[in-house]
Amino acid sequence: MRYTGAARAPAGARRFPDKLPVPAPAPVFTWILLLGSGVGLWGCASVRNTAGGSPEWAADSATVRVAAGPEYQRGASGRFFWGEHYRAVWAAPVTVPVVTLANALPGGLVPLQAGGSYQSQTLRLRSPATGREYVLRSVDKDASKALPAGLMRSLLGGAMKDQTSASLPYGAYIAARLAEAAGVYHTNPRLVFLADDPKLGEFRKAYAHALYLLEERPDGDQRAVPSFGRSTQVVSSAHMLTAIHQRPSQQVAARAYLRARLLDVLIGDWSRREDQWRWASFPTPDGGTEFRPIPRDRDQAFFKFDDGLLTWLISCVRPRFQTFRANIRPGVVDDLTEAARNMDRTLLAYLSEADFQQEADSLQSRLTDAALTHALTAGPAETQASIAADFLPILQARRAQLPGVAQQYYHLLAREAWLIGTDAPERFVLRAEGLGRVKVQVFSTADSIRPRLLGQQTFDVRHTRRVDLFGLGGDDVFELRGPLRPGFAIGFHGGNGHDDVNAQGTAGSSGLTWYTSSNPDPVKPKDVRVKMDPDKGVNYNAASWLKRYRLDD
Repeated sequence: MRYTGAARAPAGARRFPDKLPVPAPAPVFTWILLLGSGVGLWGCASVRNTAGGSPEWAADSATVRVAAGPEYQRGASGRFFWGEHYRAVWAAPVTVPVVTLANALPGGLVPLQAGGSYQSQTLRLRSPATGREYVLRSVDKDASKALPAGLMRSLLGGAMKDQTSASLPYGAYIAARLAEAAGVYHTNPRLVFLADDPKLGEFRKAYAHALYLLEERPDGDQRAVPSFGRSTQVVSSAHMLTAIHQRPSQQVAARAYLRARLLDVLIGDWSRREDQWRWASFPTPDGGTEFRPIPRDRDQAFFKFDDGLLTWLISCVRPRFQTFRANIRPGVVDDLTEAARNMDRTLLAYLSEADFQQEADSLQSRLTDAALTHALTAGPAETQASIAADFLPILQARRAQLPGVAQQYYHLLAREAWLIGTDAPERFVLRAEGLGRVKVQVFSTADSIRPRLLGQQTFDVRHTRRVDLFGLGGDDVFELRGPLRPGFAIGFHGGNGHDDVNAQGTAGSSGLTWYTSSNPDPVKPKDVRVKMDPDKGVNYNAASWLKRYRLDD
């Protein structure tokens, strides 16, 4: 976790001091919540209007008029301390189609399994007609479920639940249309009200009579879904990461992933950890596999958080809680992309700064004013006008900043870079490219006669503090060509197998360290230090390397 004293206050509104005198440690987050909850601030003002809490049924019961969360309304003092957020949107009654398992889709659905993260409640469903799976995800959330049961949840639960109002309840629908315009794979959510359906069986009590997002579950054979690329095999992040680290023939479409990540920044979605992605797989002409990203679970897109005294203080302690506003200030890219930092370092390692700029330019050209306006017509008709009036100028301003975002993003990842091999043998070749610059090429040597270039990158001391090369399994070779004095540290991590460091003309090199796990006393060039790898249990092979990622689902 990175801490900062920088405030995150939207321009033109009532705000608090620009800086805190000292960066706040993590426990302060809890103390701020205790301060608010302990004196009852989260509920200090009576709820102004609970209209919309009880569904109003149409005469034919085909639709219902209901608010997603009227309980999030607060009086003036409650909004001062805990923020305005999207409380008005949560409290607005909207008209929603009513579905049962029999009529939700042609051929009906059958329930399979309850699930969900610490916030959402989900229900997996299957279509008997097609065999494809779907998921119902609750519109309302409850972050207090992440707290341990008992005193802590009793003290903080109300405040945590109240902050659901910082998320836009219908943001996933806008995000899907923006993804379509951007050329990014996406789910196709529908807003539905699930009736009290006897066919829910054991799930009836917990799931009936509530608002849900109904969408395809991106898994398995999805050749019928254009927005998944009609892939015959959609897989999890754990599957993809295992595959690309076992065999060099398994690759990710890095520029497609970069485009998806730039879209994340555009819409202010900070919750993009590794298990928030699925991967459409496609065969390649050489017999390998290419994986293309499918972002899912857009619960935190368009987040609005720091518009209250206590939430502003929390945003200083937890800077990843970024508010969706027109200006993407320095440091915001770091905060917004933190959740998937390790996956970013893995998948974007071989892209150049020019690649980043080209993807930003392409995204700008795709997201025209017409595309933005169309995206903002998604979601319930009752809330479209207010959301569009607020979001259109913000999206236009953020779109204009995409080239700068891409440059910051590239430099952020280059600061501490990873180049990762596989469980097959590789050769890492390092060459000096002038003062303060080193070029690294990675070759697959599974075919010793015809080595295959997997990727290359040039690192510059102006942007880089450290580069780590990970061989993982297999017998890997690190070749050093010419005197390497880059001005930043370079580490070689051999992992499992018999690994070597070979040098030619490297006298006077500096900053080079060989971290070994299987050779306690390797033969090394003169200017290379040798240390036991402190993370050898992680860097050993493809299976152990998965510990670096958040793969809860």
